[in-house]
Amino acid sequence: MNSDMTFFRDNIEKMSAYVPGEQPADLAGVVKLNQNENPYPPSPKALAVLREYDGEQLRLYPDPMVSSFRRMAAEVVGVGADWILPGDGSDDLIIMIARAAAGPGRPIAYPVPTFPFYFTQGQIENAPLVEVPAGEDFSLPIDKLAAADAALTFVANPNSPTGATATVEQLDWLAGKVSGLLAIDEAYVDFADAVVMDLARRRTNVIVLRTLSKSYSLAGLRLGFGVANPTLMAGLLKTKAIYNVGPLPAAVGAAAMADTAYHDQCVRAIRAQRTHLAEALAKRRWTVWPSGANFLMAAPPGGDAKAAFEALKARRVLVRYFNQDRMRDKLRISIGTPQDIDALLDALDAMAAKRT
Repeated sequence: MNSDMTFFRDNIEKMSAYVPGEQPADLAGVVKLNQNENPYPPSPKALAVLREYDGEQLRLYPDPMVSSFRRMAAEVVGVGADWILPGDGSDDLIIMIARAAAGPGRPIAYPVPTFPFYFTQGQIENAPLVEVPAGEDFSLPIDKLAAADAALTFVANPNSPTGATATVEQLDWLAGKVSGLLAIDEAYVDFADAVVMDLARRRTNVIVLRTLSKSYSLAGLRLGFGVANPTLMAGLLKTKAIYNVGPLPAAVGAAAMADTAYHDQCVRAIRAQRTHLAEALAKRRWTVWPSGANFLMAAPPGGDAKAAFEALKARRVLVRYFNQDRMRDKLRISIGTPQDIDALLDALDAMAAKRT
């Protein structure tokens, strides 16, 4: 057999796969602040649904439109159920959108740095990629994104890994300027002040993405949804896997969304810990950027973020280091429990004492 033989398209051969954050096989004693997971357990009501679920139902094909979950998500965000498209995590929605709107001769634009899966999916679709540098303060470059006028524009709001948040007015202006589809990824919105859901109602070219991975503590469940007008949704349905959400995730997810009191309690705790961590890092001479998410972007004194990352890892504290332009002197630190944050700060203090 010829070792040079390939079964894949040229663009697939040339690309690299998306690399998630590190997931140790043994989490005992590890302070895991590298994947923006919620440090608190899921809603007790959601866990009750999980425990009591009738396993006999798993032999049947699920409802392809996940109607029960659609109705609950629609009630929470204030739209009709036909405005909701569930997915196997919001990643699934990103794939559907890129399949439907992008491809050869149909570019994808997004600010950088941002969630790298937009880049990965753009490569899979063999679409031209327009990477627009964020402002000096990592603010959203709306003028340049508008000028790119791509077939598909992705904006994570709040953005990862920077935590920067655009205003509703800025995103409304951008939606009015681009002739293509604007996908606003609100994975972290519950930790922010600006919510752009109304744009999906008013703008025919806007789809808003939500996930249950962050504020609902269900990252392992893989459940998200998109919100857009039914005409836009009809096009996206053509790219959806037949049964992309199973009945168990749908039932647990609906229960989690219905438990608004527990959700809001967790969000308040994380926002308070975010403020505490930002102040504690600043006292230790770290540079901390404003964040509307459940993490902080911060640069250590002296700027050697890779060394800080490795030193923390040696102490079994995991944070995220990005070996890319504008990020090499910074770390992204997820917000954990008070005990997690204390462990992080103790490790930083030990590292500082060792240097003196």
